Amino acid sequence: MANQLKRTALFDRHVELGGRMVPFGGWEMPVQYSSIKDEHLAVRQHAGVFDICHMGEFLVEGPSARNFLNSILSNDVQKLNPGQGQYTLMCQKNGGVIDDLYLYCLQHDSFLLIVNASRLEEDWQWVSNQKEKLTSNMGRIDLDNKSDSLGAIAIQGPSVRSWIDDCFSIEDPRVTEQDISKLQKNQIGTYLFDSKKVWIGVTGYTGEDGFEIIAPNEIIPEIWDSLLAKGHIGCLQPAGLGARDTLRTEMCYPLYGHELTTETTPLEAGLGYFVDLNGDDFIGKQALIDQKSKGLTKKLIAFRMTGRSAPPRPEYKVLSSEGKDIGTVSSGTSSPSLSAGIGMAFVDAEHAKIGNLIEIEIRGRSFPAEIVKKPIYRKH
Repeated sequence: MANQLKRTALFDRHVELGGRMVPFGGWEMPVQYSSIKDEHLAVRQHAGVFDICHMGEFLVEGPSARNFLNSILSNDVQKLNPGQGQYTLMCQKNGGVIDDLYLYCLQHDSFLLIVNASRLEEDWQWVSNQKEKLTSNMGRIDLDNKSDSLGAIAIQGPSVRSWIDDCFSIEDPRVTEQDISKLQKNQIGTYLFDSKKVWIGVTGYTGEDGFEIIAPNEIIPEIWDSLLAKGHIGCLQPAGLGARDTLRTEMCYPLYGHELTTETTPLEAGLGYFVDLNGDDFIGKQALIDQKSKGLTKKLIAFRMTGRSAPPRPEYKVLSSEGKDIGTVSSGTSSPSLSAGIGMAFVDAEHAKIGNLIEIEIRGRSFPAEIVKKPIYRKH
């Protein structure tokens, strides 16, 4: 079958654990095991482990790799030293977002790009095409799509640092001086699992502390088993796409296809911090400079329902307090942490002020909400 869903190296583990499998970005993935609420609260209070093997991994290497990446990504690659990473975006010439991704600097001229599963083929085609256009001017750039051979697991939650060091060993104390638990946000290191090399980074998509393990697919199931066994002391439990979505929505983290599209710019999505308009030229930079100088016509806001209602969902209308149609919900859910409906929406810029009262149209009826500061969920 041409449209047959792909399965990660952990598919059998999900089925054994009672995971409810659903289609996602061309993959068959677990949406939940026990319940979305249980898994969400486990991550907020203890720890959760997520299968992120469906995401893509590109290696970009060579003497011109750094300059090449700086010409196609919005953030300043020159800031990165070996062992550091950054959130960044890849844009079209008109400023629309092709994908949001993480870039890790492994060595001075060796980089690892982590891309979204739903955008993997488009990203690879785009990066490959840009390489063909720019190689003659820049020199050697080596691209390698490792997405079929590498997998990844995310562990998130406040207990993780207390037991993660028991799961891996340091590859070479002369090179990697710090334990995994000492890694800080946007750092990456090389470690060993059963004598095999793995990368472990610190980014996170939940708002909690945690790590991402990137390893060859053949050892991913063993790593998963080891994490669940060693993490038992930290009340670790498996978590699916449902909890991932409620967690990231509470933190106002964007999801491609919702807050980010080829029709939406990073500035409209509130991601200007990750766009370097003062540094080297990158594809889409001039369009973003022009948009910033003219002023935005729409902005991404966060909102919280102020009364009882069904959960807000993507594509629901956003109305002003006077009933005027001012925008559309991009992500919406019921927050397990706050016991309230929450979401993000694109609204006309003049209505995007924090504290403004709005209404969300849910199943033909309007329900009150308030524009709130991001993130919606904050630790006390």
